[in-house]
Amino acid sequence: MTGPGEDGGHVAHVVWDEALTGYDFGASHPMAPERLDLTVRLARELGLLDAPGVRVVGAPVPGTDELVLTAHDPDYVAAVRAASGPGAGGGWAEQLPWGLGTDDDPAFPGMHEAAGRVVAATVAAAGAVWSGRAAHAVNISGGLHHAMRRRASGFCVYNDVVAGIEHLLAAGAERVAYVDVDVHHGDGVERAFWDDPRVLTVSVHEGPASLFPGTGRPADVGGPGALGTAVNVALPAGTDDRGWLRALHAVVPPVLRAFAPAVLVTQHGCDTHALDPLAHLSLTVDAQRAAAVLLHDLAHEVSGGRWVATGGGGYEVVDVVPRAWAHLIAVAAHRPVEASAPVPAAWLEHVRRVHRRAAPPTMGDRGGRGDPDVAPWAGGVDDGSALDRAVLATRTAVFAHHGLDPWFD
Repeated sequence: MTGPGEDGGHVAHVVWDEALTGYDFGASHPMAPERLDLTVRLARELGLLDAPGVRVVGAPVPGTDELVLTAHDPDYVAAVRAASGPGAGGGWAEQLPWGLGTDDDPAFPGMHEAAGRVVAATVAAAGAVWSGRAAHAVNISGGLHHAMRRRASGFCVYNDVVAGIEHLLAAGAERVAYVDVDVHHGDGVERAFWDDPRVLTVSVHEGPASLFPGTGRPADVGGPGALGTAVNVALPAGTDDRGWLRALHAVVPPVLRAFAPAVLVTQHGCDTHALDPLAHLSLTVDAQRAAAVLLHDLAHEVSGGRWVATGGGGYEVVDVVPRAWAHLIAVAAHRPVEASAPVPAAWLEHVRRVHRRAAPPTMGDRGGRGDPDVAPWAGGVDDGSALDRAVLATRTAVFAHHGLDPWFD
């Protein structure tokens, strides 16, 4: 990893404010805001937020709808605002056409302001990186990648990632690459830039046959004006560390190198984990950490170190999300934490006291066995492997658009 201070005024901006936990669909909803609080507590106990070169920046207060309107139509924003007042949750017939008032996206008081704050946080992160005030910026509350221009979807009211990328384009970035490693297809971001050749969207996700939102097939490669700029790796249910990392390495580095973005934006949903209750992949935190390292290193290789990282999905609130995203912050801070490192005792005690349960004692799941293996694509394709067939389908659909060979590295 590149050393502190080599790419900007700070190595990393971490955008955080307790107000970001106000994005809260209620106690029974899977997207519990406690996962953000636990992540920041763990990062603080690990010494990451006080490390040299790291700056914790409060989340901006969105004073107007200007940022939200870069990603959404005015009538949709008006509908969200109308559903956000006192007594939110009523008027469901009026909300449903906008995707609101559903089990996934129930209305709540202050929803417009809470979702707008997440947007403002990701735009602030993008601005810090583009201006050179930081090499990397992290907004763990962001990554709300399902929201569409006129509709809420999949726990996502406003699409902060789209707003962040639009900000980078407006500021002068000629090309922006977006890589999404959430277990769910990054459909809202892909749709926003479907026909825009300036933006590459890469989504590595569980296949649409077994998981929401049922999109993201390898043949989906972008609109007529941007063929090859949508890249979808649809993995079989049950994919483990070795298969997932093989897929990631077989697709993401080649297309990023060919596209040569000015900025890399990433979404680190950790619902790929074996313990996640809403999906069917079988990863460890160790593999999720390895993905953060890979994407960090690619940012230095292809985009001058300019990297904006967001959170995303992840619904095992204690055992998975805090460790996965603490690793993300650590990598962005150039202070990587080994997977074998012990979890700080003070954090474990907080979990015991507040959540009345034990948490994992180490920062990884592999019991000190080292990083997961990566089986390189150059080693040959196994025709009998569902994983390899999925990867080859993506490479066949996309690589020629970038002057790459789908069979060989």
